[in-house]
Amino acid sequence: MGRKVLVRETKRAALTRMEDAARTIDDFRKVIAHWDHLDSNSERRERYNEVIRQNEIMLNWDTVSTSSDKGAIKPVMNVVIPSPIRYHWWKMIMTGDFLDTIHDCPHELGEFMEDAAFSQMLNNLTENQKEIMYYSVIRQFSNMHIAQIRGQTDRNIRKTFALIIKRLREKLAAHIRQREEDGYLITPIQHEFLAAYDETDIDTDDDE
Repeated sequence: MGRKVLVRETKRAALTRMEDAARTIDDFRKVIAHWDHLDSNSERRERYNEVIRQNEIMLNWDTVSTSSDKGAIKPVMNVVIPSPIRYHWWKMIMTGDFLDTIHDCPHELGEFMEDAAFSQMLNNLTENQKEIMYYSVIRQFSNMHIAQIRGQTDRNIRKTFALIIKRLREKLAAHIRQREEDGYLITPIQHEFLAAYDETDIDTDDDE
């Protein structure tokens, strides 16, 4: 451990000397390139430990198809059996974070969301809707698999999930617009969501 600290302090001192000695444009470019390299390494280490989940499933307009399948789920990722040691639950448990494992339950679906408004929208779903959302979004089960679990047809599951997403997006669009009217900044993905939502709403009105 002492050797690692010594190496880290030596590199930090070398970078400080480089910054102090910079005089020309080329010198400053070298300093910037060195900092970019350090940032890249830091982001790579963070990506290795971060939890990768579709937390903004309601904002992802491609999740539910608008084709003749009427709400068929498109696969979010091409994963059949995730490698256990790389699975986000294992990585979180190994770092001492047990919240996602504790709340791994359809009836606590809202606990997976960081945004309070998103969490409330999910908590307001019925128990049956929460179960379908959990198996579809968190576990990424197929409609046929969920239908077997719940004793329903896959068509029923598909239509119910599409309806849930539609209702959630309606509430989400109203929530984002209200935040915008109140003077809060909204993220680029929220801008894209509103644009796609408005475009789809116009198309629906034209069809009618």
